[in-house]
Amino acid sequence: MVAAGAAGAAGATKTIPREGGGVAEPGLLDELRALGIERGDLVALAVAPGVGYACATETASAARAGEAADDVARIEAELRPRWVMWSNGTARVLVEAGVRVATAWDLAAVHRILRGGWNAEPDRIWVDAHRLAPDGIPTDRPPDLFSELDTDAGDPEEPVRRDGYLRADWARGEWAVSLARVARWAQLAARLAEHQQRDLATIDRPAAASLARSESAAELLCAELSVDGLPVDLAVAQELIAGAVGPRPRSEADAQRTRDARDAAVLRHLPAGAAFDLRSPGQVKSMLGAVGIEVPDTRAARLESVRAAHPVVDALLTWRKGERIATTYGYAWLDENVHDGRLRGAWTGCDGAAGRMTASAGLHNLPADMRAAVVAEAGHVFVRADLGQIEPRVLAAVSGDAALARATQADDLYAPVAAALDVDRATAKVAVLGAMYGQTTGHGARALRRLDDAYPVAMAYLQEADRAAQAAQALRTYGGRLIPMGSLAADAELDPHDARARVSARGRYGRNAMVQGAAAELFKAWAATVRARGAELDARIVLCLHDELLVHVPATNGADAAQLVTDCLQEAASRWAPDGSVRFIAEVSVIARWSDAKG
Repeated sequence: MVAAGAAGAAGATKTIPREGGGVAEPGLLDELRALGIERGDLVALAVAPGVGYACATETASAARAGEAADDVARIEAELRPRWVMWSNGTARVLVEAGVRVATAWDLAAVHRILRGGWNAEPDRIWVDAHRLAPDGIPTDRPPDLFSELDTDAGDPEEPVRRDGYLRADWARGEWAVSLARVARWAQLAARLAEHQQRDLATIDRPAAASLARSESAAELLCAELSVDGLPVDLAVAQELIAGAVGPRPRSEADAQRTRDARDAAVLRHLPAGAAFDLRSPGQVKSMLGAVGIEVPDTRAARLESVRAAHPVVDALLTWRKGERIATTYGYAWLDENVHDGRLRGAWTGCDGAAGRMTASAGLHNLPADMRAAVVAEAGHVFVRADLGQIEPRVLAAVSGDAALARATQADDLYAPVAAALDVDRATAKVAVLGAMYGQTTGHGARALRRLDDAYPVAMAYLQEADRAAQAAQALRTYGGRLIPMGSLAADAELDPHDARARVSARGRYGRNAMVQGAAAELFKAWAATVRARGAELDARIVLCLHDELLVHVPATNGADAAQLVTDCLQEAASRWAPDGSVRFIAEVSVIARWSDAKG
């Protein structure tokens, strides 16, 4: 066995009492002991509910019929291996059964580090590990009179075809139809993990293996977030929705009358008889033009800048808030996603771009007005922690700019930056953000040019990323995640103006992805550390929102959990940026409901 490291999160365990007392036979535990498995060693796990489960190493596998939870809990308690899983779907099955494992090696998560993007299906992981052509991935379709017999398919009980590709039927889930197949699927996972470890060793990033472990821990957390959900007071949520869009409609006709009433609150500011579709950006522009307001677009920021020009603008912005709740966060959303006092959505540890966590069911875009419905359960509180000025602090760390690192020692990083640039704080902030997002004109442009003198190492880091991205050269983040950048061939298909615009946009994306991607890596390392250390306080993360953690904890442990979250940031940062030159901070508060948090 190859050791995978011992860092990770604490997990809950289970034991099964026999009838008449004692503990049930250990199942696969003895077999793993006989193989010499030790803490942190890779052990692959495949679970097929209703069929059985299997554990495997590169050279051996063993399977059992029945449910996996009890065997996994015993193995976790005694050996605590690093569980190799195809994706966080396996962890979710365990969490639903009451078992949370400490550490994992998530094949999909590591594949996304190695190759970038979102697609991490089993057949894609397989071709990457074995250096096969992606366009040769077989499709699963029945033979007919117009298709040739697939002579490379081989034995249907073997997962790998004669041509070396993974069978399409196995890749889409038919590995779970028998115990023998489950065992083979687990062994394939074990072998793929070894492939991935070797590939990570070739990446010119010293923290690549550590990134794989923390990203895998993030996928375990995602499984737990998906099952646990976010505490929501249903009655409060219904009151908030009613306040924004009216009472729950009893019919479609009732719903239409409510929509018409919302529209009328805007249209009443126009001359009598004027009619515009508020859901059409083009018609909204025409409506504003009719009252003398010319705007190039109808984005919220644009409308905010002309709010005082005419009462219809204020009414339109208010309408948009209500419309968003009505269409996205209304009664139907509540009925579909909130059950047993929890808002649940599917979570994943990577968005396919720079690597930020994502969630469905609107968890990442919940309107601020709805946060009052996110209420800690009786006897509990939330610990809310929000990273402060994380991206410029990350830029200081990943670039190695000593001057910018010194600025991070201040609680407000922008104050020393403003002094160095001889500008006010607001202008300094715009300049720093502009450098990271590739904005070289507008407010702060003059200060932006001064950044080159004040922080030359950081600016050179961003400029190099910009140039590489413009040239369609793939980038790798500080931790080692690949960020693909398209191809120059695709640019050649555009007219010169559009091609230049695409190249410039790619450069801006590249410079920001290098910072945002590294920030996402640090955030997930922090979250994984809180997950691990928080188990003793019965503290569970219930929301990860960009740079913010929301932890649900018994009220008696609230103060300790708040200190723990702060300590975990320092622990994670010391591993992620070990030279210690950059200071990372978080605003931490203990609150009863999410809306109580400042900022």
